[in-house]
Order: sequence, then structure tokens, then C-alpha cells
Amino acid sequence: MGKQALISVSDKTGVVEFGRSLVERGWTLLSTGGTFAALQEAGVPVTAVSDVTGFPEMLGGRVKTLHPAVHGGILARREDGHLSELAAQGFGTIDLVCVNLYPFRETVARGAPDADVIENIDIGGPAMIRSAAKNHAGVLVLVDPADYELALKDEVSEAERRRLAAKAYRHTSEYDAAITAYLEGDSDTLPTKLPPELTLNLSKVAEVRYGENPHQPGAIYRWGGARGPVIDARVVAGKPMSFNNYADADAAWALCQELAAQEDGVVCVAVKHGNPCGVARANDARAAWELARDADTLSVFGGVVAVGGTVDLDAAQAMRGTFLEVLIAPDVTPDAVEWFAARKPDLRVLIAGQAKSVSVLDLRPLAGGFAVQERDARPWDDLCPEVVTTRQPRDEEWNDLRFAWATVKHARSNAVVLARGGVTVGLGAGAVSRIWAAERAVANAGERAHGASLASEAFFPFDDVVRLAAGAGVTAILQPGGAKRDPEVIAAANELGLSMVFTGSRHFRH
Repeated sequence: MGKQALISVSDKTGVVEFGRSLVERGWTLLSTGGTFAALQEAGVPVTAVSDVTGFPEMLGGRVKTLHPAVHGGILARREDGHLSELAAQGFGTIDLVCVNLYPFRETVARGAPDADVIENIDIGGPAMIRSAAKNHAGVLVLVDPADYELALKDEVSEAERRRLAAKAYRHTSEYDAAITAYLEGDSDTLPTKLPPELTLNLSKVAEVRYGENPHQPGAIYRWGGARGPVIDARVVAGKPMSFNNYADADAAWALCQELAAQEDGVVCVAVKHGNPCGVARANDARAAWELARDADTLSVFGGVVAVGGTVDLDAAQAMRGTFLEVLIAPDVTPDAVEWFAARKPDLRVLIAGQAKSVSVLDLRPLAGGFAVQERDARPWDDLCPEVVTTRQPRDEEWNDLRFAWATVKHARSNAVVLARGGVTVGLGAGAVSRIWAAERAVANAGERAHGASLASEAFFPFDDVVRLAAGAGVTAILQPGGAKRDPEVIAAANELGLSMVFTGSRHFRH
């Protein structure tokens, strides 16, 4: 008996051409269901698996290949003992298994009812793939149309067979991880709590030239079935995205969306090296951009900008004099895209994708593992702010405190943010001392600190930040509270005529 190939695929890309090429090389094809029909319709000689097993497909297709004639043919070692057993049963070897699985993740992603999702859990497919991968010394296993050409070679090396086997097990592992996540209760295949075991079901979605630095390889992966505004964004102008572009765009968009949910207007967020450097709210995209830019014209150079509204030609032309790496917005008008492509060809212009789901888990790499926590998603409305000073914040100060609190949450600790009139006027982030963070924010603000409100992502261990802020003209402060010296800090605020609010919630970000 000549070589036999079993082909049963959901993704039928190139399968007819592949099957025809195998037949031309003397292979016999076995197949089932839709793949059998596709090959037969194309005039490719093919035998139904049911003709080999002697049993029809059962239970609406749930049972087709779970038979010794199939799995014996795949799993038999190519040696006398196993081959004699096969021959005694009238079975032949199966020397190539080309299988990819029912579209489980795609079924989940389109919001199908549970019954349809369950019906798209493949059983026979993973069994054949794993059997073939186990016996890869004698069986070629293909789960990706990109490998079809390799299988048509006269000889496939041991190293290539082993690589294909590893790829097959990765394929079934990721498939099982998606099913596990779904059955644990999250239809977006993302964990929603801290489980005893966590499988990172990652699939590559983008190549990048390198990681944070040229000597570090890098790529972008999707977790499970999630969709994100940055990894699923459309690049409508400019160069391909880099590793750092993705990271900064994700940070900018997250803060932009959080502020956009607070009140009306258009928000613009400029980010540099993961930290906000200029944030503003205005009536339109151009005004918001100009305010965010002017908040720190030095740091915004080479930055990444997120705009929470449509970027039109007027807003685009306002960016003429500033070098930026990335612009991301929910929409960019065609004339603005055309202008960017002609006038700023290096600027990556992104139209944000729709975030289908966001994992509640935040992972930080450690040597040999990960530190895992729930994402810091506590909204302002979940707080119970307490005014702890004699002086109450005015309405405009409350607005700025809330604006600064959202911004400082997205800055690296230690962090202090000054805001006035819906614009950041001073930011200090990533400092090893809170007073240094405050000094940087005040220096950044200069005269604009007069009448500003200040937010700190953690409590004040001393009253030094209060006195520094008051000296610069700050009139209202928001911080978590909870320090041993809170009475001294409150007394200093009262002495200096400031209002101070405790949130009872900190926002460390390391």
C-alpha cells in the first residue's frame, strides 16, 4: 500500500492545490465532511474515512475519525511488530495528517450562543494532531497551510519533523486554553480572577524590527480572543509600528479613554516613555492638542499622542511643527490622512480598534515567572472623597482634582500632577522620592502653578509637599491619606489656606 494522507481542515486555504499535488506524487487521500466535499468537487481523487473504518459518520459528525483504522494507522511505529499488527487487522499506515481545528475562538468572538460554541469544540481533530505529533518520526503533521510546501519535498528532515510536531502541540495547547477560559466563565477567553493556574494563550499579531532596544528581538501578541484599541488599530499613514510605539500608544489611549468618560469635550493625551507629559480637555481636537502640547513642549517632542475625538484637517495642520511618533484617534478624516501622508510621512497615524474585551489581569515579568494582579480599574465614582481641611474645594478645583487624579494614576510612581482648567500644567513621574516628584512638577509648571490643583498617587509621609505646593501657588490637593503624620499634613494645609481631599485609595504604578 502506498503512502496515505488524512486531510480534514476548517481553514481550507490552499487545501485543494495541496491535495492535488500529493496525488500527483502518488499519495492516497483520506478525508471527511467539508474537506472531502471540497476535494471531490475540485476533481481531486479522495477516499472517505468512513470507507476505511467501515462505519458511517455518527452523531451529526461528532464521531468520524475516532477509530483504530485511523489512530492505529497514525500511531504505529514503522517497525515490524506494529506493522504486523496493523496488517493483521487490514489497516494501512497514515503517513501525513493535515488537520486544523473547528473555529472555536472565532465562534466565541462573534457572540454565538453557548450551544454553538460547545458544538465547535473539536475532539477528533486534536486527537489526530496529537497522535501524529507523537509519532512524528514516521508521520508528518500539518496544522498550518504555510507548511504545505515543506510536506511536498522528497525528504523532510528529522529536525523539520520535530519542529512541525512542536507547532502541532502548541496549536492544540492554545486551543485547549481558549476552551478552558470559556468554560471558566469568560466568553472573551480572558481570565477574570486569579486562578491557581494561568495559561498565557498568546498568538502573534505583529512583527516589529526589535524590542525596546535594537539588540532585543520583539513581537506583539494577542492574549486569547481579546481585541484591543491599539493592537487592532488600522495604520492609515506612516511607517510600521515599533515595540515602543505599541507600548506608548496603549498607555496614551488608556488615559485618554478614562478621561473621556468623565465629562464632555475632546481629550488629548501626550505620552513619552510610558508617562503622560501633556494632557488636556477642550471643545475640539485642535484646541485639545494645542493645550496638551503647550503643557510641556520639550517632552512632547518625539512623543505619542492620543486624541479622544475625530482628528480633522484643522487639527492635523496644527501638529505641523511638532515631531511625533504616533497619533491614535477613533477617527481621522480622509483629508487629514492625506495631509499626514504628504507632510509627516514618518508619523504613524492609527484609527483605534474597538476593544472587545480587556483582561482584568495585569502581568509583570519576573525572572522565572510573573507577578499577577487585578488591573487598577477603580473609577472615581467608586471613591468616597473626604475633605479633611477647613477650606472646601471650589467647583473648578473639584474638576481639576478629578482630572489630575485620573492622570496621576497613569504615571509611574512616585508621581505628582498639577492641573488647572482641564490641562496638566506640571508633571513629576518616576521619582524615587515624593518630594522630588513634587519639585519636578512644580518646576515644570512654573507660573502656571498659581491656582492649580495637585494630585499625588500615594500619601504624604511629611508636610514638605504641602509647603512646596503652597509656595508655588497651588490651592487644592488630593491624595490617598493614611500616613502616620496625616494630622501634621492637614495642619500645614489649614495653616497655608489650602483645601485637601483624601481618597482612601492609592495608585502605585511601578
